[in-house]
Amino acid sequence: MSKPLLEIAGEVENPISIGFSDLANLADAFQVLDVSRIDPKRKGDAVKLSGLLELVRPNSSVRYLTLHASTDDFHASIPLSAIRDSAILIYRLDGQPLPVSAGGPVRFFIPDFAACHTSEIDECANVKFVDRIELTSEPGRDNRPHDEKEHAELHERESS
Repeated sequence: MSKPLLEIAGEVENPISIGFSDLANLADAFQVLDVSRIDPKRKGDAVKLSGLLELVRPNSSVRYLTLHASTDDFHASIPLSAIRDSAILIYRLDGQPLPVSAGGPVRFFIPDFAACHTSEIDECANVKFVDRIELTSEPGRDNRPHDEKEHAELHERESS
């Protein structure tokens, strides 16, 4: 197993620490080559969240997925059912591990977050620097902005 990039734990049968080569070796059915075909503003290759869920086998009680990014202490907890089949995790750029400058080690991306039709999923559910995913029956830690002012301040800080 390669150096872990991502830990997936919580209410699962098989918690894992997964590395770059492990992600690259997931079945072709779970690979998303060239994410710019989904969103022209994104680059790199990804794996489908559904493929990782098959590996960890969440308990039937699981309702939430919490994304943890220790690099910037950012956390987002979102309903799993709304993104189970659409979310991807970008892990590779130009054949190499996704660099921090591009949001690595893993960048969680929901191609059309507005189509989820829930207020719990917004643009800030697309999380950079993800290094841990926690699956739980109740909402987990979430420090996303809660109003337009906080949201604008967050994006102002990110652009400076």
